[in-house]
Amino acid sequence: MSSVFNIDDYRGLAKKRLPKMVFDYLEGGAEDEIGLKHNRDVFSQWRFSPKRLVDVSRRDVSARVLGKAQSLPLLIGPTGLNGALWPNGDVALARAAAKADIPFVLSTASNVSIEELANQVDGDLWFQLYVIHTEVAKSLVLKALNAGYTTLVLTTDVAVNGNRERDLRNRFKMPMSYTPKVILDGCLHPRWSFDLLRHGKPELANFVTTDATNLEIQAAIMSRQMDASFDWQALRWLRDLWPHTLLVKGILNAHDAARCISEGVDGVILSNHGGRLLDCSVSLMETLVQSVQAPGKQVVNNRGFRTGSDIVKAPALVAEAVLLGRATLYGLAARGEAGVTEVLTLLRADIDRTLAQIGCPSISDLSHEYLVSN
Repeated sequence: MSSVFNIDDYRGLAKKRLPKMVFDYLEGGAEDEIGLKHNRDVFSQWRFSPKRLVDVSRRDVSARVLGKAQSLPLLIGPTGLNGALWPNGDVALARAAAKADIPFVLSTASNVSIEELANQVDGDLWFQLYVIHTEVAKSLVLKALNAGYTTLVLTTDVAVNGNRERDLRNRFKMPMSYTPKVILDGCLHPRWSFDLLRHGKPELANFVTTDATNLEIQAAIMSRQMDASFDWQALRWLRDLWPHTLLVKGILNAHDAARCISEGVDGVILSNHGGRLLDCSVSLMETLVQSVQAPGKQVVNNRGFRTGSDIVKAPALVAEAVLLGRATLYGLAARGEAGVTEVLTLLRADIDRTLAQIGCPSISDLSHEYLVSN
Protein backbone atom coordinates (compact mmCIF):
# COMPACT_ATOMS: atom_id res chain seq x y z
CA MET A 1 0.00 0.00 0.00
CA SER A 2 1.59 3.23 -1.19
CA SER A 3 0.34 5.32 1.77
CA VAL A 4 1.55 2.90 4.47
CA PHE A 5 5.16 3.28 5.57
CA ASN A 6 5.38 2.12 9.18
CA ILE A 7 3.58 0.27 11.97
CA ASP A 8 1.83 3.41 13.15
CA ASP A 9 0.22 3.73 9.71
CA TYR A 10 -1.27 0.24 10.16
CA ARG A 11 -2.42 1.31 13.61
CA GLY A 12 -4.31 4.17 11.99
CA LEU A 13 -5.98 1.82 9.51
CA ALA A 14 -6.93 -0.54 12.33
CA LYS A 15 -8.44 2.30 14.36
CA LYS A 16 -10.46 3.41 11.36
CA ARG A 17 -11.90 -0.08 10.69
CA LEU A 18 -12.61 -1.25 14.25
CA PRO A 19 -15.37 -0.10 16.61
CA LYS A 20 -14.03 1.88 19.56
CA MET A 21 -14.50 -0.89 22.13
CA VAL A 22 -12.59 -3.41 19.99
CA PHE A 23 -9.77 -0.99 19.20
CA ASP A 24 -9.52 -0.09 22.88
CA TYR A 25 -9.21 -3.79 23.71
CA LEU A 26 -6.33 -4.06 21.24
CA GLU A 27 -4.67 -0.81 22.24
CA GLY A 28 -5.31 -0.49 25.96
CA GLY A 29 -3.27 -1.24 29.05
CA ALA A 30 -3.81 -1.51 32.78
CA GLU A 31 -5.10 1.36 34.91
CA ASP A 32 -3.37 4.66 33.99
CA GLU A 33 -1.37 2.94 31.22
CA ILE A 34 1.93 4.24 32.56
CA GLY A 35 3.54 0.86 31.91
CA LEU A 36 2.13 0.80 28.39
CA LYS A 37 3.82 4.12 27.61
CA HIS A 38 7.04 3.04 29.34
CA ASN A 39 7.25 -0.01 27.06
CA ARG A 40 7.70 2.37 24.14
CA ASP A 41 9.79 5.03 25.86
CA VAL A 42 12.34 2.53 27.19
CA PHE A 43 13.89 1.99 23.75
CA SER A 44 15.30 5.52 23.80
CA GLN A 45 17.54 4.51 26.73
CA TRP A 46 19.81 2.72 24.26
CA ARG A 47 21.42 4.32 21.23
CA PHE A 48 23.49 2.67 18.54
CA SER A 49 27.27 2.92 18.35
CA PRO A 50 27.95 1.97 14.70
CA LYS A 51 31.10 0.26 13.47
CA ARG A 52 32.64 1.55 10.24
CA LEU A 53 34.73 0.05 7.43
CA VAL A 54 32.82 -3.20 7.77
CA ASP A 55 31.68 -5.15 4.70
CA VAL A 56 27.89 -5.02 4.94
CA SER A 57 27.21 -5.51 1.23
CA ARG A 58 25.39 -8.70 2.20
CA ARG A 59 23.35 -8.88 5.40
CA ASP A 60 21.88 -11.93 7.07
CA VAL A 61 18.69 -11.27 9.04
CA SER A 62 18.09 -14.92 9.92
CA ALA A 63 18.40 -16.18 13.48
CA ARG A 64 18.71 -19.34 15.55
CA VAL A 65 15.97 -19.51 18.14
CA LEU A 66 16.22 -22.30 20.71
CA GLY A 67 18.67 -24.06 18.42
CA LYS A 68 16.49 -23.89 15.32
CA ALA A 69 17.16 -21.74 12.26
CA GLN A 70 14.47 -19.33 11.07
CA SER A 71 14.27 -16.43 8.65
CA LEU A 72 13.99 -13.59 11.18
CA PRO A 73 14.58 -13.02 14.92
CA LEU A 74 10.80 -12.75 15.29
CA LEU A 75 7.80 -14.76 16.39
CA ILE A 76 4.14 -13.84 16.35
CA GLY A 77 3.28 -13.93 20.02
CA PRO A 78 0.14 -15.22 21.74
CA THR A 79 -2.82 -12.84 21.78
CA GLY A 80 -6.42 -13.61 22.64
CA LEU A 81 -9.69 -12.80 20.86
CA ASN A 82 -8.04 -12.24 17.48
CA GLY A 83 -11.34 -13.15 15.83
CA ALA A 84 -12.73 -9.86 17.09
CA LEU A 85 -10.16 -8.05 14.95
CA TRP A 86 -10.60 -10.07 11.74
CA PRO A 87 -12.59 -13.22 10.85
CA ASN A 88 -10.49 -16.31 11.66
CA GLY A 89 -7.79 -13.97 12.91
CA ASP A 90 -5.70 -16.72 14.51
CA VAL A 91 -5.54 -18.63 11.23
CA ALA A 92 -4.57 -15.47 9.33
CA LEU A 93 -1.74 -14.75 11.78
CA ALA A 94 -0.49 -18.34 11.69
CA ARG A 95 -0.52 -18.49 7.89
CA ALA A 96 1.41 -15.22 7.63
CA ALA A 97 3.95 -16.54 10.15
CA ALA A 98 4.36 -19.80 8.21
CA LYS A 99 4.82 -17.85 4.99
CA ALA A 100 7.55 -15.79 6.68
CA ASP A 101 9.19 -18.95 8.13
CA ILE A 102 8.74 -17.88 11.76
CA PRO A 103 6.79 -19.57 14.58
CA PHE A 104 3.26 -18.66 15.61
CA VAL A 105 2.16 -18.93 19.24
CA LEU A 106 -1.51 -19.80 19.71
CA SER A 107 -3.14 -18.37 22.82
CA THR A 108 -5.31 -20.37 25.19
CA ALA A 109 -7.84 -17.55 24.63
CA SER A 110 -7.87 -18.09 20.87
CA ASN A 111 -10.96 -18.13 18.68
CA VAL A 112 -9.84 -21.29 16.87
CA SER A 113 -9.17 -24.57 18.64
CA ILE A 114 -5.76 -26.16 19.01
CA GLU A 115 -6.68 -28.99 16.65
CA GLU A 116 -8.41 -26.83 14.05
CA LEU A 117 -5.41 -24.53 13.65
CA ALA A 118 -3.06 -27.48 13.23
CA ASN A 119 -5.36 -28.87 10.52
CA GLN A 120 -5.43 -25.57 8.62
CA VAL A 121 -1.85 -24.32 8.87
CA ASP A 122 1.51 -25.88 8.03
CA GLY A 123 4.15 -24.15 10.11
CA ASP A 124 5.97 -24.13 13.42
CA LEU A 125 3.10 -23.92 15.91
CA TRP A 126 3.61 -23.15 19.60
CA PHE A 127 0.90 -23.20 22.27
CA GLN A 128 0.60 -20.68 25.12
CA LEU A 129 -1.00 -22.03 28.29
CA TYR A 130 -3.09 -20.16 30.83
CA VAL A 131 -3.63 -22.40 33.85
CA ILE A 132 -7.28 -21.97 34.84
CA HIS A 133 -7.60 -25.42 36.42
CA THR A 134 -5.08 -28.25 36.55
CA GLU A 135 -7.32 -30.72 34.72
CA VAL A 136 -8.21 -28.18 32.05
CA ALA A 137 -4.52 -27.34 31.64
CA LYS A 138 -3.63 -31.01 31.30
CA SER A 139 -6.32 -31.49 28.65
CA LEU A 140 -5.09 -28.50 26.62
CA VAL A 141 -1.44 -29.54 26.87
CA LEU A 142 -2.19 -33.06 25.67
CA LYS A 143 -4.25 -31.69 22.78
CA ALA A 144 -1.32 -29.51 21.73
CA LEU A 145 1.03 -32.47 22.03
CA ASN A 146 -1.19 -34.73 19.93
CA ALA A 147 -1.71 -31.99 17.33
CA GLY A 148 2.04 -31.63 16.74
CA TYR A 149 2.81 -28.32 18.45
CA THR A 150 6.56 -28.04 18.99
CA THR A 151 6.80 -25.69 21.96
CA LEU A 152 4.72 -25.02 25.08
CA VAL A 153 4.71 -21.51 26.57
CA LEU A 154 3.50 -21.24 30.16
CA THR A 155 2.23 -17.77 31.08
CA THR A 156 2.92 -17.04 34.76
CA ASP A 157 2.02 -13.37 35.23
CA VAL A 158 -1.79 -13.62 35.39
CA ALA A 159 -2.54 -14.69 38.95
CA VAL A 160 -5.52 -12.35 38.57
CA ASN A 161 -6.74 -10.44 35.54
CA GLY A 162 -5.53 -6.91 34.92
CA ASN A 163 -7.60 -3.83 35.66
CA ARG A 164 -8.05 -2.58 32.10
CA GLU A 165 -10.24 0.47 32.55
CA ARG A 166 -10.92 0.97 28.85
CA ASP A 167 -12.54 -2.48 28.69
CA LEU A 168 -14.54 -1.79 31.86
CA ARG A 169 -15.88 1.49 30.52
CA ASN A 170 -16.74 -0.09 27.18
CA ARG A 171 -18.18 -3.21 28.88
CA PHE A 172 -16.06 -5.29 26.55
CA LYS A 173 -16.26 -8.99 27.37
CA MET A 174 -16.71 -12.43 25.88
CA PRO A 175 -19.18 -13.38 24.64
CA MET A 176 -19.82 -10.00 23.08
CA SER A 177 -23.20 -8.47 23.92
CA TYR A 178 -25.19 -6.20 21.63
CA THR A 179 -26.00 -3.11 23.67
CA PRO A 180 -27.45 0.00 21.95
CA LYS A 181 -24.00 1.63 22.20
CA VAL A 182 -22.34 -1.38 20.54
CA ILE A 183 -24.95 -1.47 17.78
CA LEU A 184 -24.48 2.25 17.07
CA ASP A 185 -20.70 1.88 16.98
CA GLY A 186 -21.11 -1.12 14.67
CA CYS A 187 -23.22 0.95 12.28
CA LEU A 188 -20.41 3.49 12.13
CA HIS A 189 -17.98 0.70 11.16
CA PRO A 190 -19.89 -1.24 8.48
CA ARG A 191 -16.95 -3.31 7.18
CA TRP A 192 -16.26 -4.76 10.61
CA SER A 193 -19.97 -5.32 11.29
CA PHE A 194 -20.50 -7.07 7.97
CA ASP A 195 -17.63 -9.45 8.72
CA LEU A 196 -19.10 -10.16 12.16
CA LEU A 197 -22.55 -10.89 10.74
CA ARG A 198 -21.13 -13.12 8.03
CA HIS A 199 -18.80 -15.15 10.26
CA GLY A 200 -20.58 -14.94 13.62
CA LYS A 201 -19.41 -13.76 17.02
CA PRO A 202 -15.98 -15.12 18.03
CA GLU A 203 -15.92 -17.61 20.89
CA LEU A 204 -13.19 -19.03 23.09
CA ALA A 205 -12.80 -22.19 21.06
CA ASN A 206 -10.49 -24.06 23.42
CA PHE A 207 -13.02 -23.84 26.22
CA VAL A 208 -15.98 -24.73 24.03
CA THR A 209 -14.23 -27.98 23.07
CA THR A 210 -12.91 -28.79 26.55
CA ASP A 211 -14.71 -31.66 28.29
CA ALA A 212 -15.95 -30.50 31.69
CA THR A 213 -17.89 -33.05 33.71
CA ASN A 214 -16.63 -31.93 37.13
CA LEU A 215 -18.58 -29.01 38.67
CA GLU A 216 -15.36 -27.41 39.97
CA ILE A 217 -13.85 -27.52 36.48
CA GLN A 218 -17.04 -26.11 34.95
CA ALA A 219 -16.97 -23.21 37.42
CA ALA A 220 -13.32 -22.49 36.62
CA ILE A 221 -14.03 -22.40 32.89
CA MET A 222 -17.07 -20.18 33.31
CA SER A 223 -15.25 -17.66 35.52
CA ARG A 224 -12.05 -17.80 33.44
CA GLN A 225 -10.05 -16.92 36.54
CA MET A 226 -6.47 -18.13 36.58
CA ASP A 227 -5.14 -20.63 39.11
CA ALA A 228 -3.35 -18.27 41.50
CA SER A 229 -1.85 -21.25 43.38
CA PHE A 230 0.35 -22.35 40.46
CA ASP A 231 3.92 -22.45 41.84
CA TRP A 232 7.36 -24.01 41.30
CA GLN A 233 6.08 -27.44 42.25
CA ALA A 234 3.32 -27.12 39.66
CA LEU A 235 5.94 -26.07 37.11
CA ARG A 236 7.77 -29.36 37.74
CA TRP A 237 4.50 -31.21 37.10
CA LEU A 238 4.13 -29.40 33.77
CA ARG A 239 7.76 -30.11 32.87
CA ASP A 240 7.11 -33.83 33.39
CA LEU A 241 3.90 -33.67 31.34
CA TRP A 242 5.36 -31.87 28.30
CA PRO A 243 8.21 -33.74 26.54
CA HIS A 244 9.25 -31.01 24.10
CA THR A 245 10.54 -27.44 24.43
CA LEU A 246 9.05 -25.62 27.43
CA LEU A 247 9.28 -21.85 27.93
CA VAL A 248 8.09 -19.75 30.85
CA LYS A 249 6.58 -16.36 29.98
CA GLY A 250 6.09 -13.40 32.30
CA ILE A 251 9.54 -13.36 33.89
CA LEU A 252 10.79 -9.93 34.99
CA ASN A 253 13.83 -10.59 37.16
CA ALA A 254 17.10 -12.45 36.71
CA HIS A 255 16.60 -14.66 39.77
CA ASP A 256 13.34 -16.11 38.43
CA ALA A 257 14.95 -16.60 35.02
CA ALA A 258 17.84 -18.55 36.53
CA ARG A 259 15.54 -20.69 38.66
CA CYS A 260 13.38 -21.57 35.65
CA ILE A 261 16.44 -22.98 33.92
CA SER A 262 17.45 -24.91 37.04
CA GLU A 263 13.97 -26.45 37.12
CA GLY A 264 14.47 -27.87 33.64
CA VAL A 265 12.78 -25.18 31.57
CA ASP A 266 14.36 -24.63 28.15
CA GLY A 267 14.09 -20.85 28.14
CA VAL A 268 12.24 -17.81 29.41
CA ILE A 269 10.17 -15.10 27.82
CA LEU A 270 10.75 -11.77 29.52
CA SER A 271 7.37 -10.05 29.53
CA ASN A 272 5.20 -7.55 31.38
CA HIS A 273 2.19 -8.65 29.33
CA GLY A 274 2.36 -5.59 27.12
CA GLY A 275 1.47 -3.29 30.03
CA ARG A 276 -1.96 -4.92 30.28
CA LEU A 277 -1.72 -6.38 33.81
CA LEU A 278 0.42 -4.52 36.35
CA ASP A 279 0.80 -0.83 35.70
CA CYS A 280 4.23 0.66 36.51
CA SER A 281 6.10 -2.65 36.29
CA VAL A 282 9.62 -2.66 34.91
CA SER A 283 10.04 -3.12 31.19
CA LEU A 284 11.44 -6.40 30.00
CA MET A 285 14.14 -4.47 28.13
CA GLU A 286 15.41 -3.33 31.54
CA THR A 287 15.16 -6.92 32.80
CA LEU A 288 17.05 -8.10 29.74
CA VAL A 289 20.06 -6.00 30.72
CA GLN A 290 20.02 -7.56 34.20
CA SER A 291 19.71 -11.06 32.71
CA VAL A 292 22.72 -10.90 30.39
CA GLN A 293 24.71 -13.19 32.68
CA ALA A 294 21.76 -15.49 33.48
CA PRO A 295 21.87 -19.06 32.12
CA GLY A 296 19.49 -20.32 29.47
CA LYS A 297 17.72 -18.82 26.52
CA GLN A 298 16.16 -15.37 26.55
CA VAL A 299 13.24 -14.67 24.24
CA VAL A 300 11.75 -11.21 24.53
CA ASN A 301 8.08 -10.34 24.29
CA ASN A 302 7.10 -6.69 24.35
CA ARG A 303 4.26 -5.13 22.46
CA GLY A 304 6.27 -1.93 22.36
CA PHE A 305 8.40 -3.12 19.42
CA ARG A 306 7.49 -1.00 16.40
CA THR A 307 10.62 -0.70 14.22
CA GLY A 308 13.55 -2.73 13.04
CA SER A 309 15.86 -0.66 15.24
CA ASP A 310 13.74 -1.58 18.28
CA ILE A 311 14.03 -5.24 17.34
CA VAL A 312 17.79 -5.16 16.68
CA LYS A 313 18.41 -3.81 20.19
CA ALA A 314 17.01 -7.00 21.75
CA PRO A 315 19.52 -9.50 20.24
CA ALA A 316 22.26 -6.93 20.83
CA LEU A 317 21.35 -7.30 24.52
CA VAL A 318 21.45 -11.15 24.35
CA ALA A 319 17.84 -12.01 23.43
CA GLU A 320 17.42 -14.68 20.77
CA ALA A 321 14.18 -13.30 19.35
CA VAL A 322 11.30 -10.90 19.77
CA LEU A 323 7.66 -11.93 20.11
CA LEU A 324 5.43 -9.47 18.29
CA GLY A 325 2.10 -8.41 19.73
CA ARG A 326 0.36 -5.21 18.71
CA ALA A 327 2.50 -4.66 15.61
CA THR A 328 1.13 -7.68 13.75
CA LEU A 329 -2.34 -7.19 15.27
CA TYR A 330 -2.52 -3.74 13.68
CA GLY A 331 -1.81 -5.36 10.33
CA LEU A 332 -4.42 -8.05 11.00
CA ALA A 333 -7.10 -5.55 12.02
CA ALA A 334 -6.36 -3.39 9.00
CA ARG A 335 -6.09 -5.96 6.19
CA GLY A 336 -6.26 -9.50 7.55
CA GLU A 337 -3.57 -11.99 6.55
CA ALA A 338 -2.27 -9.65 3.84
CA GLY A 339 -1.79 -6.92 6.44
CA VAL A 340 0.19 -9.25 8.73
CA THR A 341 2.42 -10.27 5.83
CA GLU A 342 2.96 -6.61 4.94
CA VAL A 343 3.95 -5.78 8.53
CA LEU A 344 6.46 -8.64 8.62
CA THR A 345 7.88 -7.57 5.25
CA LEU A 346 8.19 -3.99 6.49
CA LEU A 347 9.97 -5.11 9.68
CA ARG A 348 12.30 -7.40 7.72
CA ALA A 349 13.40 -4.49 5.52
CA ASP A 350 13.78 -2.27 8.58
CA ILE A 351 15.95 -4.85 10.38
CA ASP A 352 18.13 -5.26 7.28
CA ARG A 353 18.55 -1.50 6.89
CA THR A 354 19.45 -1.10 10.57
CA LEU A 355 22.14 -3.80 10.33
CA ALA A 356 23.70 -2.01 7.36
CA GLN A 357 23.62 1.36 9.10
CA ILE A 358 25.31 0.11 12.29
CA GLY A 359 27.96 -1.86 10.41
CA CYS A 360 26.82 -5.33 11.44
CA PRO A 361 26.65 -8.02 8.74
CA SER A 362 24.27 -10.40 10.55
CA ILE A 363 21.95 -10.88 13.49
CA SER A 364 24.38 -13.42 14.93
CA ASP A 365 27.13 -10.78 15.05
CA LEU A 366 25.14 -8.41 17.24
CA SER A 367 26.41 -7.69 20.75
CA HIS A 368 26.21 -5.02 23.45
CA GLU A 369 29.17 -3.31 21.75
CA TYR A 370 26.71 -1.84 19.26
CA LEU A 371 24.73 -0.07 22.00
CA VAL A 372 25.34 2.82 24.38
CA SER A 373 23.08 3.33 27.39
CA ASN A 374 21.90 6.86 28.17
